[in-house]
Amino acid sequence: MNVDREVGLLVEEIRRLGTRGNDGKYCVTFGVLFNDDKCANLFEALVGTLKAAKRRKILSYDGEFLLQGVHENVEIVLLQD
Repeated sequence: MNVDREVGLLVEEIRRLGTRGNDGKYCVTFGVLFNDDKCANLFEALVGTLKAAKRRKILSYDGEFLLQGVHENVEIVLLQD
């Protein structure tokens, strides 16, 4: 698995599914990403890709690990455009 490629695809999906906030940054909830059919087919390990992107400071979200159901409303903010 090429992590850089996966993170790049994740950025594209956040732009597709998210909305721009007043600060100009894209934002999407974990539930929207997790439940999207295209994302489900694209990412084998969405949570792992999110963690990799967070470590690289490409996006941010509260917490360390996101779980379906529990963290559906956690906002993921794209830091780099």
